[in-house]
Amino acid sequence: MSDASNNFYIDRTLYYGKPEDLSDRLEKEIRTYDLLDRLEIPYQRLDHAPLPTIDACREVDSLLNIDICKNLFLCNAKKTEFFLLLLPGKKKFRTACLSKQIGSSRLSFADPEFMIEFLDITPGSVSVLGLMNDKDNKVQLLIDKDVLLSEFFSCHPCINTSSLKMKTADLINQILPAINHSFIQVDLPGESDSIQ
Repeated sequence: MSDASNNFYIDRTLYYGKPEDLSDRLEKEIRTYDLLDRLEIPYQRLDHAPLPTIDACREVDSLLNIDICKNLFLCNAKKTEFFLLLLPGKKKFRTACLSKQIGSSRLSFADPEFMIEFLDITPGSVSVLGLMNDKDNKVQLLIDKDVLLSEFFSCHPCINTSSLKMKTADLINQILPAINHSFIQVDLPGESDSIQ
């Protein structure tokens, strides 16, 4: 069903598990579903066109009954350290605050070629599940404490034409150990917090 006011497509059906027909799905998306099935992780899925605006993301999250979780792919100035940051959609990425917490100066958004090389993900599809493709552990996962406090989180299945909802505990206790990644907890200020 198309939303004429925003010009993007959202299938408002809430699915449980992977699509029945995988013939038009990318291999990296199928690998994501295979991982979740192997680990017996329950999840809900919403299919949609690539989301062009934050308002479109909010509509998807409303249908999934969850708050937006941003997935940001970052690097240091020398492009020798790479990070995937998960933070609530309501929080802004504050370079100085995050750099201080992790001891890495001058963080910025990493170039798309590193995203493709390490995570097999293209811009607009950044997802914590892309870490399954980071076999050499080139990317350090950073998770804001407010994401960890939420019962559920959402992410793409390595492509931005679907969104998944699953338990945060399943990410921490099952998915990350299975793909050999750990995380560092960070605490970024919210809109109402003063910046030190």
